[in-house]
Amino acid sequence: MLDLHGSFLGPSPSSLHHILLSNISLLLYPSADSVVILDASSLNLIQVLPFFEAFPATIHTDEQVSCVSVDPAMKLIVAAMGNRIAAWSLSGVQSNAWRIHSTLVLPQGQVVTALDNKSGLLAVGTNRGLAVYTLIMDNDLLTWSQKWITRIPSPSRTRFSPSLMLMATATSKDNIVRLYSTTTGKQTQILRHPRPLTNISWRYSATSSRDDPILFTTTSDATLRVFLPVLDAPTQLQLHTSVDLFSSLSLPDALANEDSSRIFELGRDVLTDALQSVPKEHDNPGMILLKEIKEESWDLFLRILGDGSVVATAVANIDSKPPTLLRQFTLQQTPPQTLHQSASHIRIIPRPPSRSPPSSPLTLTLLTTAPLSSYTFSLPDGSVEFQQIHKFVRTPEGRGLLVLRKGGCGGLWSCTSSTGLRSRLVCRSKWRKPSVIHAVVLDQGQCFVTYDSSRALTLYSSASKEEATLTIDDDLSSLFSMPAKGGTGEAIIGITSALAIYHFRRTSTTLALISKTTLPVNDDLTHILPDELADFLANGSATAKPAKPHTSSSPAQSRDKTTWRQTGQVKSAVEGRGIVKARCSSAKKTALIVSSDISGEGEELTIWDSKESEFASGLEFKHVYGEKINDLDWTSAPSFSESSILAIGFLHHVELLCQQRLTYFDSESAWTTCHTIDFSSRIPYPINDSIWLANGCLLIGTGHQMSLYGQPVISKGIKEEKGKMDRLEDYHPQMLLQCLLWEKVGLVKQIIIQLAKYVQDIEAALRVEEEAEWKFLPVERFFSKDEQIGQALSGVPKKQYHNLFNGPKTDDDDDRMTFSRKLVEDLLEHLEAHPLPHLTPNEQAHLLGLIQTTLEIDEQSRALDANGRRYLISMRSFYILNRRASESSPRSPPSSRGAIPRKSGHRERLRYRDMVWAFHSESQDLLLATSTSSCNGGKMTWSDARALGIPLWLTSVESMRSHFEVIARNEYMAGEYRDPTACSLFYFALRKAKLVHGLWKQAAWHKEQKLMLKFLSNDFNEPRWKTAALKNAFALLSKQRFEYAAAFFLLGGALKDAINVCLKQLGDWQLAVALARVVEQSNDGPILKEILTNHVLPTAFREGNRWLGSWAFWLLNRRDLSVRILVTPLSDIVTTADIPVSPSEIGEPHYDDPSLALLFSQLKSKTLQAVKGTSEISGRSEFNFVLQIARVFRRMGCHTLALDLVRSWSFERPKDFRPAIPDAPAKVESPVLISPASAFKHFRRSSILIDMEIPSEGPTRRASPTLEQKIPATIPEDAKLSDKDEQDLFARKAGLGSLMKSAKQNVTVPEFDMGSFGF
Repeated sequence: MLDLHGSFLGPSPSSLHHILLSNISLLLYPSADSVVILDASSLNLIQVLPFFEAFPATIHTDEQVSCVSVDPAMKLIVAAMGNRIAAWSLSGVQSNAWRIHSTLVLPQGQVVTALDNKSGLLAVGTNRGLAVYTLIMDNDLLTWSQKWITRIPSPSRTRFSPSLMLMATATSKDNIVRLYSTTTGKQTQILRHPRPLTNISWRYSATSSRDDPILFTTTSDATLRVFLPVLDAPTQLQLHTSVDLFSSLSLPDALANEDSSRIFELGRDVLTDALQSVPKEHDNPGMILLKEIKEESWDLFLRILGDGSVVATAVANIDSKPPTLLRQFTLQQTPPQTLHQSASHIRIIPRPPSRSPPSSPLTLTLLTTAPLSSYTFSLPDGSVEFQQIHKFVRTPEGRGLLVLRKGGCGGLWSCTSSTGLRSRLVCRSKWRKPSVIHAVVLDQGQCFVTYDSSRALTLYSSASKEEATLTIDDDLSSLFSMPAKGGTGEAIIGITSALAIYHFRRTSTTLALISKTTLPVNDDLTHILPDELADFLANGSATAKPAKPHTSSSPAQSRDKTTWRQTGQVKSAVEGRGIVKARCSSAKKTALIVSSDISGEGEELTIWDSKESEFASGLEFKHVYGEKINDLDWTSAPSFSESSILAIGFLHHVELLCQQRLTYFDSESAWTTCHTIDFSSRIPYPINDSIWLANGCLLIGTGHQMSLYGQPVISKGIKEEKGKMDRLEDYHPQMLLQCLLWEKVGLVKQIIIQLAKYVQDIEAALRVEEEAEWKFLPVERFFSKDEQIGQALSGVPKKQYHNLFNGPKTDDDDDRMTFSRKLVEDLLEHLEAHPLPHLTPNEQAHLLGLIQTTLEIDEQSRALDANGRRYLISMRSFYILNRRASESSPRSPPSSRGAIPRKSGHRERLRYRDMVWAFHSESQDLLLATSTSSCNGGKMTWSDARALGIPLWLTSVESMRSHFEVIARNEYMAGEYRDPTACSLFYFALRKAKLVHGLWKQAAWHKEQKLMLKFLSNDFNEPRWKTAALKNAFALLSKQRFEYAAAFFLLGGALKDAINVCLKQLGDWQLAVALARVVEQSNDGPILKEILTNHVLPTAFREGNRWLGSWAFWLLNRRDLSVRILVTPLSDIVTTADIPVSPSEIGEPHYDDPSLALLFSQLKSKTLQAVKGTSEISGRSEFNFVLQIARVFRRMGCHTLALDLVRSWSFERPKDFRPAIPDAPAKVESPVLISPASAFKHFRRSSILIDMEIPSEGPTRRASPTLEQKIPATIPEDAKLSDKDEQDLFARKAGLGSLMKSAKQNVTVPEFDMGSFGF
């Protein structure tokens, strides 16, 4: 036998009708030349009523049924086609069958446009007018007799009033509703409307206290109007209220949905019957609201918005008199996509009484079109669903959910999903147990365990009514589940206040105690929490949080019991401010909430990484919120394990905080708000709890309601977006930039060639409607030397050997691309017109700039050194991106897939790290020329010089003086009127007052010309005129002309005062450095040293800027500190160098820059004093430093570069030779230290590398010389280590602070004096 699985009945209907029978609710609508009857709850086909049953001549007609009317009381269906009308009635012989009742034929030429029938009356609207017919019995035949007819232009809708005294009619020709007397056909009233009418209906309620007519009308702007009778004229109606879009929504939401909303009336009687199950006495707000709807006879209306959300609006006191007491308010707004799309028709009908037992609440059916959809729901009895949500508990993988409600009740749910479909929640069971304290859910929502006040653990299962109970002797303060080892079900962990840990195991129907141990923590704990996603960690984990630091522990299985060990510790620095809330993730991230330490108002959220080291405090995010945070929860889906998402629940909204990939281009926070869910305009209840479930779904509990948010369904053929922390494509600008900085120019050129081929593949794939894939370069390419890659890309054609074997010639060599200007220009032109997928506009701009910069580096490769290339890369990108920021926003790539845009605003200057590259370059003349040509018009002004850091990296004083004069001339020429005041500061620093005097002679337009000509004609070598210049400088300060005041201080010979103006009033310490170097004509003048010591270094330490500090120490001839500051904690450097900064003022360490390792590798052996500073860094610190930089590379998406770093970094240190004791009878050979590099050669297993101890000893030398001390001439500061010196350099040990000449291993040097070096 075959069963009917479905019927396909043509397009969705435009109007719906229903009839409620004793055992079924029927849905009716016209379809072609028939009337379709369906089961309203299941949409199964019941019967099709063909029109040719009544009129056989229409069997082959192309006409369609134009309108249908239903009389629920008489069970009569009336349909019209052309000028013919047919009626069907329910058969008394065959159950649920319909037979022809009667027919009516109108005069030829009339076309039926509207129908309504009620209690034996039939209203027929045609293109000729409106008529009313009465059903009569004539010779045992049912016929329709015309009662009256009136002229009206083509009625589109007609409705009898409940009392049959009036009928309302609307036409498509105008915006008027006409009222007629049913008995006489006389027009009694017209109701004008501002917009076309879409529906008219009479309010009818058997429970209403008034029987006078009440009319609802709906216009095309989705506004519903309520017309009530006039007090002294019951047959006359007047407008009393209207339900429009702006009365239901806030102004922004209303404007957004102004053209895409529809409003529908809900049947009063249907709701009244459904609400009979509401208990009379209940303190739940939701139940109280339903009780008011039932008792106060509220009329409800549903508004469907364009995004599928539903707004419920109530109008109260319609039954009251006088009608001025009408009240209108919004009850609730559901989330978007409650309905799949905006419905054109909606109707709520009750299910038949036979299908709803008297003891159960009445079930309703919601019907919508289009498409035709049926939704079944029942009003709960208030025992569970209307209790306030207290807490959500889920399984580790997020498949099972336990909803705990106030009053000791709850429900067991499962989160299910199918491929390509949205996730949904399925209720497994409901329960009530008032004494529950803790609960855990197991087996993907199939069972759960509760712990109550009687110290009993009870196992409940949705498949069985049997309960298993286990009683213990202690009070549990925490209860959670963890995946058991080997995947044999979940383990249940209970912890007491005394830190005793109970380990339970569930079998099919019982609970068993496996072990009881103690958590090995000595501190007083305030929170004990499980990691989210514990099932994805080896053996699971739990986190304990004491008052100061917080630690994490994980279990280790043994034969007889489970033991726990500490796996990490983070100093959270929240002493004195108690932890309010805390949550842990499987990615070893911990979110803490404490009270704000600023004003005490609001709460502070911090996110910590447990991978704490001396180079990372663990703090990744810190923000103070002005409102209370009610809830925290980390993602539970495995796909989010690399980039966790934190849901932060406030009173009426939830913010999703996600981890961003680190970027070299900006300094944004590592965490950012990626999405906000706002309930303030939808649901009036506060948010009680939120929790992540499987498949990236977020469940939010508000009051007694739950809202499930999930990932959008990905259409077939569209690839899922990669995670935000995955490996970047080789052509990504971040990857290209790092390769260029780490001297992999040849590799970048190879990637650009590969990108040009990829662009061609994209075009070819588009022609065949496919998607091209980027082919990653082999990892080995990133390990190759740049010279090897350069030879492969040299462009020299390969030798041809196929003629040796007489084989066919291939085209591989002819099609081989080479890196050239033409290839780059063609690629840039294509990328400008067709942005690459998966790149944001900001990344697209960076990519174009780096490709262009690579071409310039390639063309100047012989003239530039490595540091010069790094500066050129940064400078080119700086100008290109600033130019793009000033232009209109670039075209967005078509496939950015909703990536979070990063800020790409205008930058004022290069970063200090970029300036330091130029400072250590030996191609500064070429860099200066290139920098000048990059300026506007090839003329560098002071703003350009400050932006490029010229005063910082141009080491030659003579070059600085000559370029300072160029800047002065450009400042003078930059203005439209050639203002001498613009260049006076620079010329006075160069002691060219006479030249400024000559410039004033040409400034006839300036009001100060005469005074300046007279003043500058004096000799400023005389004390009298120096004093006059200083007086003028102070006068200019009072007028806030600071730059001009500094110029007069220089004219008066007061360099220090001019410097103070630059630092304090102008806030331009680069200008102060430039003036000091030019005026003192030295790089070690006293004023310059004072600027570096008292201003630059404190600024560097307060900002945590190691680049700026390294530059300042190098210029102060403290090369050892210049190296140490790159690795050593800043607090140690402050003490050693006597910097005027307190430890509390030191900024964040900022070890998230891979170029720190690059600079350290350069400077650690550049000079003898730099080698001395390197020797004071322990081997373990250097090892951890490299690991930290590798982690940074990984967070940037440059996984291959991280691998190359740890693979190629050299920890090699010289051998340690110690002199023999003079009085010893025999020569003693000193032991040889094993360097980390040699350890790498002997130990290949990563576990040994990570756990190995690198020998370290304390410092054995005197501290580095202070600024007042001079380095002996025997060790010049700029001395480079020759090959011989490097071979003879004494081996340094961790903390060994001295340098000695090498000696052979068997030679003693008893007369050696370490103090002779002055260290």
